[in-house]
Amino acid sequence: MRVVAAAVSRSWVQTRGFASTARRLDNYAFVGLGQMGYQMARNLQSKLQPGDKVSIFDVNPQSMKGLETEMKAVPSGAKVELAASAFDASKDADTVVTCLPEPQHVKAVYGSILTSSLPKKDRVFIDCSTIDPSTSRDVAKSVADAGQGSFVDAPMSGGVVGATAGTLTFMLGATTSLIPRVEPTLLRMGRKVLHCGDQGAGLSAKLANNYLLALNNIATAEAMNLGIKWGLDPKKLAGVINVSTGRCWPSEVNNPVKGVVETAPANRDYRGGFGISLMKKDLRLAMMAAKEAGADMKLADTAFEVYEDAEKREECAGRDFSVVYRYLGGKEE
Repeated sequence: MRVVAAAVSRSWVQTRGFASTARRLDNYAFVGLGQMGYQMARNLQSKLQPGDKVSIFDVNPQSMKGLETEMKAVPSGAKVELAASAFDASKDADTVVTCLPEPQHVKAVYGSILTSSLPKKDRVFIDCSTIDPSTSRDVAKSVADAGQGSFVDAPMSGGVVGATAGTLTFMLGATTSLIPRVEPTLLRMGRKVLHCGDQGAGLSAKLANNYLLALNNIATAEAMNLGIKWGLDPKKLAGVINVSTGRCWPSEVNNPVKGVVETAPANRDYRGGFGISLMKKDLRLAMMAAKEAGADMKLADTAFEVYEDAEKREECAGRDFSVVYRYLGGKEE
């Protein structure tokens, strides 16, 4: 579901490496097979042992069937089982991974799992959804109150490309004692796990990063538009920015001007990449979390209006968030 370029400061998060000491967990559940979850579940299953089992569930039966076909086409990997519900997928699982669109979906799914019919077990629930930390903490409490194990947050960075290639970076919110149980599962779906602190910290780190990304994207689009209107060549302008203090991921990797970065969505009519609706969602979540924390964010409202207005326009809707350059009236030819 979700594509982000995250650069998390190493001064306050750590990369841990406990995979060799983790106990083996044979039964897995994966709930939520959107663009991200589909690829993550595929990688997880392919890297497990033939004696293991992965039960998958999504509200879209076609996604489930398609993934089952892909999984069974691979000679190695865990046994695959289609579940009738999130509850059925989770009832025998030692590890449950969820990857869902919005806070209300996370609440609903965990509400359906944590019923009195669920067999008691010391499970670990890994939620890779990008939601607000407050909702995540509420769900973690419901897992603990039900006596069904532990809940951690592990939102990811790297997008559909990273999910497909298995190169995602996970921002983990969990007690240190849980890392040996959680990290091996995440490393089957990604390349790096950054432990950010206790439960909820992974989401806080991701939302802080994505808030900065949202602002950098608009500023890059404005700066490129300004320079081009002054008569500067866009490639030369980007070259200056990217060896100077204005350098950022939107300027260097996801430049919003066609022809500057060959692999950027701007060269594909802004198709693919991190959708503008997803950026608007993450910005909204960051603003909600900031309000709860009492953090003042002077630029947030203006940035949100930009993404909200741009998304409403036919020429921008459904496209990569760098399409704000088009929204600003930037030259595209």
